[in-house]
Amino acid sequence: MIFEWQSGLWQRVLDNAGRMPHALLFAGPAGGGKRLFAEALAARILCSQPGDGGHACGTCEDCLWRLAGNHPDLIRVIPEADQEERGESPGDKAEGGKAASRQIVIDQIRDLQQALTTGGHRGGQRVVIVDPAEAMNPFTANALLKLLEEPTTNAQFLLISSSPKRLLPTIRSRCQTWTFPRPPAEQARRWLEARKQPEAEALLAFCGGMPLAAAEMAEGGAGAARARFISDISKLPDKPPMRLAGEWEAWLKSKESVAAGFDLPTLVSWMQRWVADLSALRLGGTLRFFPDCQDTLARLAARMSLDTALGCYNEITQSRRVAQHPLNPRLFLEDMLLRYARNLQAAATAVRK
Repeated sequence: MIFEWQSGLWQRVLDNAGRMPHALLFAGPAGGGKRLFAEALAARILCSQPGDGGHACGTCEDCLWRLAGNHPDLIRVIPEADQEERGESPGDKAEGGKAASRQIVIDQIRDLQQALTTGGHRGGQRVVIVDPAEAMNPFTANALLKLLEEPTTNAQFLLISSSPKRLLPTIRSRCQTWTFPRPPAEQARRWLEARKQPEAEALLAFCGGMPLAAAEMAEGGAGAARARFISDISKLPDKPPMRLAGEWEAWLKSKESVAAGFDLPTLVSWMQRWVADLSALRLGGTLRFFPDCQDTLARLAARMSLDTALGCYNEITQSRRVAQHPLNPRLFLEDMLLRYARNLQAAATAVRK
């Protein structure tokens, strides 16, 4: 699928037909459609008779194999956890009862290397999609680098990354980078409204202007979670932070949160956006993530000095760096909320003095 804000990039595909670099890096913020663009390009490459606009015909034998999910020349290298979420791997746990990995492991690159030593189906071109490319540790990345340095005949690599700076510089240097910018606000808003998404503008702002991320929130029930977050965080510091930490711990463990993929790192990222908007108000700027909470945030910002607001933001940023693997989630939440509440209370006390 090609979105209207990607038309220029798709024209670039058409202009370079037949002479595409062996490795492309699709880089840009999450939620803009990089993955769907890569899938559309892979479909075009594998299709035996591309149709209007250079898109895959969807009816040839190659397209039917791809649509059925068993085209021998399309290889996806993605974390095991993502395979489960996309329905490509059965079961909730990896072998041995361990949670599925969020990383691309070195065995996957070894399997890829073995697959590329054999000829493509009917001698055609093969497509390798690595997504997300930043989900590799240094050992895995170096194994992939060897394949990029010595590309096999008729292999097209498509790397997808929302954090390209986390990739090895040597990997970036072996790829031609195509930048996927943030879609124009008007195009993103029209696209969401055409899908009849409730609270389109609020969700679009919350997701940093990325329309697919906003649509995923609305369709996955995260809009309701966002409403609860706003209600809960607005009650601090009047509500005891320790009590809210306990409520949030239970919230994260609920069946609804687990099913929706709503986890601690996500919650902390929401907290960071909330405090970023508080800081923006103290700096005399406008709200970026919570424009529908102008009155609430203005009331809270009035209790904070600029130094306190910026200090609070820095503390939440530090917390986010360890949110992926906290030693104790409950203590982590208590610490984060206590720091936030203390900043509000300290600033209010200073103002009264």
